[in-house]
Amino acid sequence: MCICMTIPIKNITTETNSSHYSCEQCQAACCQLEVMLITDTGVPEQYINRDQWGSETMKQLEDGWCICVDRETRLCTIYENRPWVCRIFEMGSYECSIEFIKR
Repeated sequence: MCICMTIPIKNITTETNSSHYSCEQCQAACCQLEVMLITDTGVPEQYINRDQWGSETMKQLEDGWCICVDRETRLCTIYENRPWVCRIFEMGSYECSIEFIKR
């Protein structure tokens, strides 16, 4: 005897079509995520938080936004020295689309 179970599958290809997402439409939703610094890209010291174990993250202001985001343009003010995680968070990627949908 076979016991079968049906699992609903979410079609992420239609729900997260990268052509629907752009930074201009999004208003930098990814800039409200916690960003761990795991490589040295030259992020200026004044923008770094260190915890008691030495882990480094980008500072966030009380409103949850990264300290380096210009509030009017929603652009990164340290773009050339942005963290590695920010560099690989590609516009239109699955991760990007999830944050876009949340906002």
